[in-house]
Amino acid sequence: MRLPPAIVGHAEEVLREILRFTGPADVTLSRYFRDHPKLGSRERGVIAEAIYGLLRNKSVYTSFSESGVGPAMRRLTLLGLADAVGVDSLGGLSEEETQWLTRVMEIDRSHLSLAMKSNMPAWVWDKFVAKLGEAEALQLAESLNTPASLDLRVNTMKSNREDVIASLAAAPIIAEPTPYSATGLRIKKKPSIQNLPLFKDGTIEVQDEGSQLLAQLVGAKRGEMVADFCAGAGGKTLALGAMMRNTGRLYAFDVSEKRLTKLKPRLARSGLSNVHPVVIAHEKDAKIKRLAGKLDRVLVDAPCSGLGTLRRNPDVKWRQTPDGIAELNVKQSSILAGAARMVKAGGRLVYATCSVLDEENEGIVQGFLATHPDFELIPASKILAEQKVELEMGDYLKLLPHVHQTDGFFAAILQRNKLAAKPEAEVSEAEVEED
Repeated sequence: MRLPPAIVGHAEEVLREILRFTGPADVTLSRYFRDHPKLGSRERGVIAEAIYGLLRNKSVYTSFSESGVGPAMRRLTLLGLADAVGVDSLGGLSEEETQWLTRVMEIDRSHLSLAMKSNMPAWVWDKFVAKLGEAEALQLAESLNTPASLDLRVNTMKSNREDVIASLAAAPIIAEPTPYSATGLRIKKKPSIQNLPLFKDGTIEVQDEGSQLLAQLVGAKRGEMVADFCAGAGGKTLALGAMMRNTGRLYAFDVSEKRLTKLKPRLARSGLSNVHPVVIAHEKDAKIKRLAGKLDRVLVDAPCSGLGTLRRNPDVKWRQTPDGIAELNVKQSSILAGAARMVKAGGRLVYATCSVLDEENEGIVQGFLATHPDFELIPASKILAEQKVELEMGDYLKLLPHVHQTDGFFAAILQRNKLAAKPEAEVSEAEVEED
């Protein structure tokens, strides 16, 4: 069945806006679909698949689009649509366009240069090669350019993995246990789960297995005081709250009230009552100072390039720049230092990113340790063993999609020396949350 010719025009229009890279592609797509409600679900699906395919393979498609006739943006759009649904499914093409597309789709891409096949910006590809060598760098790039599966986390406050697998099978949705996270499930296809009773009642949450493992590295226990320092919409906050069995006090800090607002419905579904969302102005906010030296565990999932999430957000690689990374490095160091103030003597600080770049990861940690002699690095291998996670790592957690089938994640576990200064006085919850 051929798609109506108007689909090409819609795809071209939204692609033109997305390629300005002024904001996230998914936000631009969602807004476009809201503005064009007459587009059916099939049409929206095809447009989205074509756009994301173009973003993943932009280097190759841009090169291919230099041939052919007509406007360059239309040629680029046609290549994305042809790769998504096939040339024969596209309506409204001229005979010349059909012949060109057919010819281009038959090109053997194995003969392209490695840099071209990587579909990465040159500066990103160069960093991958310097880190891993060309062969593994290409494996990493290709895995980051492959759409991710759907990972779920089972809320252990409400159910267990085995019962959830059985309930999903009745949907019918086939879910398999994730290899590393004891609370994770993986679904190869991407069914809509928003209307499932298991989702509506908070029994399952969408969360990449790598993100689930970050919560396990924190190792939050019953009755402790814990903070998710850059909580965002709260995926890891909810995982930590379940680990704490809804006891103790769990702060969800973020500079964005809008992001924390997204946590509220998830929090209501989860059944957790020990989570306290707190908006802060910055990492040196007075609310943070009041907790100096009082928290058992602090997770810092720092703002980063997001280059480990390209399976889900392929536009990120085209929106980042080396200068942007340098600016992030300053922010990452400052946030880590600010969060460290809350950790009590003997407490744990976990620094994490969804990046695969050393300067956002080991570089930040080593810089922190050089200026904070009261903290020491605890090998990730040791903590993973304590958590009974069968995953071979060294000093750091380094997850890569071509090796672990997760998003790209990094984490370092830091512990404050037990001889560190003791906190001055207790503070109440109201004092922390007041403006």
